[in-house]
Amino acid sequence: MSNRNESLPILVVDLDGTLIKSDMLLESFWSSFARDWRTPFFAASGLMRGRAALKARLANRWPPDVSTLPYSREVLDFIESWRDSGGKTALVTASDQRIADRIAQHLGIFDEAHGSDGETNLKGPAKAAFLVERFGENAFYYAGDTTADLPVWEAAAGAVTVGLKPALKAKVDAMHPKATHLAPPKSSLPAIMKAMRPHQWLKNLLIFFPLLAAHILDTGSLIQAALAFVAFSLVASSVYLLNDLLDLDADRSHPRKCRRPLASGAMPLSQGMVIMPILLIAGVAIAIMLAPLFLLVLAVYYLLTLTYSLWLKRKPIIDICTLASLYTLRVAAGGAATDIPLSVWLLAFSAFLFFSLAAVKRQAELVDMANRGLEVVAGRGYRVGDLPIVAQMATASGFVAVLVMMLYLNEPSVMTRYHNPTLIWGACLILLYWIARMILISQRGKMEDDPVVFAARDRVSQIAFILIIGLFIGAGL
Repeated sequence: MSNRNESLPILVVDLDGTLIKSDMLLESFWSSFARDWRTPFFAASGLMRGRAALKARLANRWPPDVSTLPYSREVLDFIESWRDSGGKTALVTASDQRIADRIAQHLGIFDEAHGSDGETNLKGPAKAAFLVERFGENAFYYAGDTTADLPVWEAAAGAVTVGLKPALKAKVDAMHPKATHLAPPKSSLPAIMKAMRPHQWLKNLLIFFPLLAAHILDTGSLIQAALAFVAFSLVASSVYLLNDLLDLDADRSHPRKCRRPLASGAMPLSQGMVIMPILLIAGVAIAIMLAPLFLLVLAVYYLLTLTYSLWLKRKPIIDICTLASLYTLRVAAGGAATDIPLSVWLLAFSAFLFFSLAAVKRQAELVDMANRGLEVVAGRGYRVGDLPIVAQMATASGFVAVLVMMLYLNEPSVMTRYHNPTLIWGACLILLYWIARMILISQRGKMEDDPVVFAARDRVSQIAFILIIGLFIGAGL
């Protein structure tokens, strides 16, 4: 015996911005782009035949994982309450029919699902006409979120809105005074700031490293380094947004990364796509004020990061080498911005130290996967069984960095630059301890972030750095 209430109109629910805090067209694009760099060309070809054709083409290539999409808990609760009251529900979306079917099957809360068919884009007036034909005029309630839904609300018996701004909310209330309003809009500024990852800018302090190594602390050089820091930070934030767009599926499967603004739906994908080039342009505009060589280094950093995001991050060991290069490029950027030539010793020390830290980063990810009972790292080319090898690479490279520093102490120039060079041996021992401790912490699963960011927040690391700087200062007195 059916428990359906036939007198209750069917509840029709939109997908983009309503059921999910995202846009399936953009989700499909980035899901495909993350796996095939040719996606923009395929998308352009599909768009020439219309938006419905574009959606069909993307849905057929690398569709996103519907089980991890950022569903609105408030909307899901409303749908379940409607069903508990005996009402029927339908998912009707402008997304492709295959996407609609997968989501309906995954959630199990819809009696039927309808989407675009590759020719007709089921949106706005087209959706209103479809619903009137299928259910009748004023025979359904409609849950939506944008101006494009106004023709649908006009043909509906009742309205449910999600995240409407006051102006649009007033229009809906004029049609349906008893409309239900869910999930009031929130300011996106906190999400934007979080997505820019300002805490990661700590890594860009490496730009000041050449100044410190060369004992050059005049005002002009410090201003140049500061401008380079700002430019690098803006470009890096642009890269972080791009990487988050490409890693949506992988981030949503991660216990911590799933809380990132783009992955969680706190920040619309469209907003991220707009802010990303703005940050890049702002960073380049500041970089133009500095030496041309700095702009070249910044361009290499951006292109290398783009290649890493699209391809290299899935290549074992190569990804670690790339991360180490990105760290070293920050040091090179500092030298380029301040016109300070980098010594072979500094480059060698940086290469080995940052290879070690990059390996520690992968080690931490593998330990986390092992603790969660997973074998393969999503979006990476590693297996949990690779953990001992990665840990060995981190240890060996870190210790070689200390060895390079010790060999540097035997250079004749060191004897003339420092009055008490023997104090630097103490700095070598502290660095040796710090590297070993970082590897141990990572192995114990207590490192949840980038090693450089972790070190900046870690009290023991802060003390170690202060002692190392103090010993170098003391050696020069």
